[in-house]
Amino acid sequence: MRLAVLKERLAGEGRVAATPDSVKKLTALGLTVAVESKAGLLSSISDEDFAAAGATIAPDADAALKDAAIVFAVQAPGPDILAKIPKGALLVATMNAAADPTLVPSLAAAHIDAAAMELLPRITRAQAMDVLSSQANLAGYRAVIEAAGAFARGFPMMMTAAGTVPPARVLVIGAGVAGLQAIATARRLGGIVSGTDVRPAAKEEIKSLGASYVGVEDEETAKQTGPYAGQMSEAFRQKQADLMATTVAKNDIIICTALVQGRKAPVIVTSEMVAAMRPGSVIVDLAADSGGNCGATKPGEDYITDNGVRILGHRNWPSRIAVAASQLYARNLLTFLTTFWDKDAKAPKLKEDDAIIKGVMLTRAGAVVHPNFAPKAEPAPEPAAAPPVIDTTPAEIPPAAPTTEPPIPPAAA
Repeated sequence: MRLAVLKERLAGEGRVAATPDSVKKLTALGLTVAVESKAGLLSSISDEDFAAAGATIAPDADAALKDAAIVFAVQAPGPDILAKIPKGALLVATMNAAADPTLVPSLAAAHIDAAAMELLPRITRAQAMDVLSSQANLAGYRAVIEAAGAFARGFPMMMTAAGTVPPARVLVIGAGVAGLQAIATARRLGGIVSGTDVRPAAKEEIKSLGASYVGVEDEETAKQTGPYAGQMSEAFRQKQADLMATTVAKNDIIICTALVQGRKAPVIVTSEMVAAMRPGSVIVDLAADSGGNCGATKPGEDYITDNGVRILGHRNWPSRIAVAASQLYARNLLTFLTTFWDKDAKAPKLKEDDAIIKGVMLTRAGAVVHPNFAPKAEPAPEPAAAPPVIDTTPAEIPPAAPTTEPPIPPAAA
């Protein structure tokens, strides 16, 4: 069975879906691995490195995909590459299907069995293949590193003969995987760190890393018990805005990581709050791909506002640390495949009733199988109104009323 590893074509994507280490393990399963030439170039992996691990180097996508039964990619391939994937092949990638309504139908039409790794259920069995967590972890780290590089003052407190440089004050918005890593990294660099999140469980997680907690605590936040934050009411957002208005102005660096699954990122730091920050402050918006947590973020841009605040709105933050991100992503995909690998058949066995398979499979055998993307059934037409019933039965003739006239007397003799 042949497995193809594609070179990413999306602008700004530096990751690759396999590494020499994962290639060795894939070939050990009995797979023939074909890697498109220069697929690992931006992740510091040469074609020679892949070849030494046992991969075949294909000069282009056509050669890599020829007779491929499994395809690994980081991002969903474009229409030109999808057309080259053999029918019935298993495509494993992060699809971001919610952002492109044409993708899932096109996968089904091409008879590609597509597994969207970002849809993995948050269960214990799936932790080692959770691409969102592995990539968010690195993005949170990278956000703080880039914030430190953009911040023109010192990050830790530094005492010198010429005077003392105060530590940077850092606020991390959102305490998911990326946010907690950002808090830990900012603490290691010596900043005074605080964090905020709408989930009550996040308070203890933030404090356990040595940061202080900032947030609105009410009945609405008590209901946020899932792994992802839910949509909040307008009343809560107003309370949060009032708190953020005073908190943001006190901090030098803001790291934004708040996301609501399947929705546009909530705006937590408004343009008015940015205008109240000190010149030289830095905002790093990890939610830029989903619109941004900062109202002044320009997705894909790094710029300085009129009042001197630098806003980093880069897209695809994991790709900014591509070497480490590729290593973790490749392990996630390897774990996914080996979990469902049938040693006897030397092929993946994707059971339809498995919780992980039900969570990630978008299409199968030419049909859309994921309930979130299945075409909605047309409502049944209303039955036509029955015509009015006209009673044609003849009216019943009532019986004659009994006579009450007196009898005729007999004739006189």
